[in-house]
Amino acid sequence: MNGIASVFKPGHKALIAFVTAGYPDIGATVKIAVLLAQSGCDIIELGIPFSDPLADGATIQKASHHALMQGVTPQKCLEAAAAIRKQTAAPLAFMTYYNPVLNYGLEAFCRSCAKAGVNGLIVPDLPPDEGTELETVTKNNGLDLIYLLAPTSTAARIKMVAERSRGFIYLVSLTGVTGARQTLAPELQDFVKRVKEKAGQPLCIGFGIATPEQAAQAASYADGVIIGSRIIELIEEDSTLGSLQSFITSVGQALDAPKKTGRY
Repeated sequence: MNGIASVFKPGHKALIAFVTAGYPDIGATVKIAVLLAQSGCDIIELGIPFSDPLADGATIQKASHHALMQGVTPQKCLEAAAAIRKQTAAPLAFMTYYNPVLNYGLEAFCRSCAKAGVNGLIVPDLPPDEGTELETVTKNNGLDLIYLLAPTSTAARIKMVAERSRGFIYLVSLTGVTGARQTLAPELQDFVKRVKEKAGQPLCIGFGIATPEQAAQAASYADGVIIGSRIIELIEEDSTLGSLQSFITSVGQALDAPKKTGRY
């Protein structure tokens, strides 16, 4: 099993793929995650479905609701992660809201994550100034707690996240929720520059990346990209997963192209 930090190598731009655990079903989640890793994704982000996903747009909300209606629970997500871990060494990170973790029990959840082969947690509604307890528990269980920053983050918040995020820092590319966009925010490059001035961790950009061209543009500013809503859309559009595999391959090629021309 590889740790999250292991994917960030000089000259390599990380590709992180998000899937909602339990969409379209738990068995498919395992198959999709393994396919993503085999197709070139460096980290697989598994979303634990939640009834009030504040940071998610319509596409991921719909997938999360579908999973919940099928009875998908954090325990079933842990079982899916364990099944994925048996088939790939790619790092796994859970994206979850704080309520399911608190309800499960912080120590019990983190211990179960470690046992299942999960490497990190992303908790969008947990601000760093309230995350001390979970930071301690994750660290004791060998998990990275990955914090988020948005373009609206203050200098003080950036400094705090830079001091406490482990694995990488998740940069939200825009003000709003997840979902495919036509273009990236024009202020994105300046936002990344502000964070780089204070942070030594790898920086990965998510929210709104839907095409290979957008992925390459975002990666030119940062160390990796995170794609979620477009992946969910492709799963819905083509149950054979052929379109998803082609898309991931094309994104990987777009991330590699600047490296070959020396533009990174």
